[in-house]
Amino acid sequence: MSPSSTPILLLPGSWHGAWCWNEVIAHLVPSGRPTLAVDMAGHGLRARRPECLTIRPFDPEELATEVSPVADVDLDQAADLLVSQIERLGRGGPVTVVAHSMGGTVLTRVAQQVPELVAHAVYLAAVMPASGSTAGRYFVLPENAGALVLPALRGDPDVTGALRLDLASNDPAYRRQLRDAFYGDVDPVVADAALGLLTPDAPVSMMLGTTRLTRDGWGSVPRTYVVCARDMAIRPALQRLFVAEADAAFPENPTAVVTLDSSHAPFLSVPGEVARIVGELG
Repeated sequence: MSPSSTPILLLPGSWHGAWCWNEVIAHLVPSGRPTLAVDMAGHGLRARRPECLTIRPFDPEELATEVSPVADVDLDQAADLLVSQIERLGRGGPVTVVAHSMGGTVLTRVAQQVPELVAHAVYLAAVMPASGSTAGRYFVLPENAGALVLPALRGDPDVTGALRLDLASNDPAYRRQLRDAFYGDVDPVVADAALGLLTPDAPVSMMLGTTRLTRDGWGSVPRTYVVCARDMAIRPALQRLFVAEADAAFPENPTAVVTLDSSHAPFLSVPGEVARIVGELG
């Protein structure tokens, strides 16, 4: 399969679904390359919402304490699902996989397990954990100072089993915080629409899994990291730390780096640029 015909699979990150790639797909269609956006385990059409969100009167205490219906979704399940999605799209051949945000943790596991199925691993402002490291440990590092997602969480993740957002909140300051975290350079009308499509719970278990990386596994897969320079969810300094750690561990296969002057959601603010970057890769 030539690079120009290699299928492209688009994986969203936490709280997002396949819908977030619609504009990017529209720009990729003219290339003729088979392109598919999928949901990550526990997200999109595979998400389940806490019951407290549909009970009236609304009880904020329940929002903070109800155990998430996706609390048991872990990295193993997410990786198994992604492998099946790649196999379906590629029909046994390699696929270029683009992962956003927490989707990067799943891509890393899959590229280690089945490197022959990943033609190119593209990390779009994504978590790219080092060997044996959890995704969760990175978010409290100094390189992520000023990020707006953790302060927006509701409830104790150890109790709920989820990183929970209050997407039904009518507090203007809180909604502004969410927009600034994810969609700082997105048209406000589009940003509000995107907030309405998010799911409230991202499974904590997915952030606690680790992957042991090897040179003939993940280390052998060509990779590109797309840094989002105005990202307030995963700060640019943290994105560059992922690259530095990867290149230190596997110097024989350095990471190609591209920088976009965008927020955490370039698939909404500059979808044409995202499509151009991805379309040029094999």
